[in-house]
Amino acid sequence: MTTPEPQSPSPDPVSKDRVYRSHMGIVGGVLLLAVVLWLGIDALVRGEGRTQWLALAALILIVPLVSAFTLRPAVYANEDRLRIRNPLRVIVLPWGQIASLRSGYSNEVVAKSGTKFQLWALPVSLRARKKAARRSSRAAVERSTGTRGERGGRGREGLSVDRLEFGAPGADTDAHGPVRAETDQVMDDLRELLERRENAESAQGEVTVRWAYEVVGPAIAGAVLLLILLTMP
Repeated sequence: MTTPEPQSPSPDPVSKDRVYRSHMGIVGGVLLLAVVLWLGIDALVRGEGRTQWLALAALILIVPLVSAFTLRPAVYANEDRLRIRNPLRVIVLPWGQIASLRSGYSNEVVAKSGTKFQLWALPVSLRARKKAARRSSRAAVERSTGTRGERGGRGREGLSVDRLEFGAPGADTDAHGPVRAETDQVMDDLRELLERRENAESAQGEVTVRWAYEVVGPAIAGAVLLLILLTMP
């Protein structure tokens, strides 16, 4: 009779990535690509002589760059590392290698080596910050005056409380603290994850940076071809 072999413990499940992207950037990129492709294909179909080659070279140059700066940027975060997909590079930083996450006129990650990496997928909106500050101020006034939640009430500016709160992202301000702009809230979430995971054994390692050759290669080829065509007599 044979004894069953002891089973090795199953590996810990890999946590799923949280993905952060700029929806407005994606919409703008799709619209811009549609215009570029429309003009380029029209020149390819109806153009004559060197015009067709110029249109082809311009498409090879412009399409990868537009895609890189609008559709490509993304931030992936899980329990072990932060992966930043910027227009021309992909940076992977284990939480143990991150010194801080900064928010100013841009959102940045600072590695312990001192190197800074910008988060292209999380653009800063000063307008959104001002709107969030106004909502936070209104919520504070409503808490102090006891008008929050009174349907049909009138605020000090003559606007109904319902109108100020209905559908607003900060409708749960009382329960969750001051209202924050969307990208600032994302940065707060990433800071919490950093504080929780920076000393974890699985969150250690080296920072890796890889160039996006799938973007750089076609763009350089298109630029070289366009330059040759423009300099030809």
